[in-house]
Amino acid sequence: MAKMKFGGVEETVITREEFPLEKAREILKDETIAVIGYGVQGPGQSLNLRDNGFNVIVGQREGKTYDKAVKDGWVPGETLFSIEEAAKRGTIIMCLLSDAAVISVWPKLKEHLTAGKALYFSHGFAITWNDRSGVVPPKDIDVIMVAPKGSGTSLRTMFLEGRGLNASFAIYQDYTGRALERTLALGIGIGSGYLFETTFQREAISDLTGERGSLMGAIQGLFLAQYEVLRENGHSPSEAFNETVEELTQSLMPLFAKKGMDWMYANCSTTAQRGALDWMGPFHDAIKPVVQKLYESVKKGEEAQRSIDSNSQKDYREKLEAELKDLRESEMWQAAETVRRLRPEGE
Repeated sequence: MAKMKFGGVEETVITREEFPLEKAREILKDETIAVIGYGVQGPGQSLNLRDNGFNVIVGQREGKTYDKAVKDGWVPGETLFSIEEAAKRGTIIMCLLSDAAVISVWPKLKEHLTAGKALYFSHGFAITWNDRSGVVPPKDIDVIMVAPKGSGTSLRTMFLEGRGLNASFAIYQDYTGRALERTLALGIGIGSGYLFETTFQREAISDLTGERGSLMGAIQGLFLAQYEVLRENGHSPSEAFNETVEELTQSLMPLFAKKGMDWMYANCSTTAQRGALDWMGPFHDAIKPVVQKLYESVKKGEEAQRSIDSNSQKDYREKLEAELKDLRESEMWQAAETVRRLRPEGE
C-alpha cells in the first residue's frame, strides 16, 4: 500500500499497478462471490467481476429486477438464485441491497453467515447505525467494505471504457486474518481506479453528507434558486436554464474536472474571473453553516433514522414517485428536456 499526499495530507492508497488483477484472481480463486441485490450497485459490480474472471453468483427476488439479471446473462439455477440460496452458496456475501432492504432481509441473511465467510458492503450505513438498523454481524466472519465513488452505472460504463471509478475501502471485522487481502482483491475485481482507506463510520457520514449536500441536495437547491431569480426578473426558461445548468455541466465542469478550479477560472473571461472570485466568499459564508448543520444531523444518526422511518412506510414508493414527479415536471427540468434535444448529435 502506497502513501500519497492529497493537499499536503498523507493517505494510504492502492493502485492497480501495485495490486494487479492477476493477484486479485489468485487471492479469490477458491471463493464464491454472492452478489445480493441487483439494483443500483449490483449489476455493475457483478458484471465487472464476472468479466474479470471471478466466480460470481447473484441473489435476487423474482420480479423486474430478476428479469433484468436474466437479460444480463445470469442463469437461473446456475448463477442466479434466490437471496437465501445465493447467501448459502457464497463464501463472500456482497450485500448490495438498498439500506431499507438490508434491514428487512437481515434476519434471513444472517442465518447463512457461517464461520469464515466475508460480509461485504458498499456503504457503511447499516453497520454504522446498527443500533437503528439491527444489522449486527456474527463475530466469526470478516466484515469489509468497498465503496465506489459513483453509481453502479458509472462503474460499469467506465470499466467497459477501460477506465476505473475510484473507491474507498474499510475493514470493520477481521476474523480470518485475510480480511484486508479479500477487500483489496474485490476492489480491484470490481474495476476500481484506485482505492483509498477509510472506516465504515467515516464513509457513512461523508456519503450521507455528500448526497444531501454538493452532490444532489445542495446543487438542486442552488440551481433552483438561481433559475427562479432569473425567471422572476424576466429571463426566458431557455436563457435561465442555459445560464444556470447547461453551461456548467457541458462547458465548465469538464474544465475543472480535468485540471482544477483555478484552471477553469483561467480559461474564462476576465469578467467571469473577477465576479467568481468576488462572490465565492459570500456564497461560502452563507452555505457553510447549512453544511455544518447537515453534518451534525448525519453524525447524530438523525438522517439515518429519517431514512429508516421513511423507507419503512407502506406507501413509501408512492410518496417518493410523487416527489420525483414534481421535480421532473418542474419548469426548470422541463426546459432541460428541450435543451437536451437541441444539443448536437452525439451529446
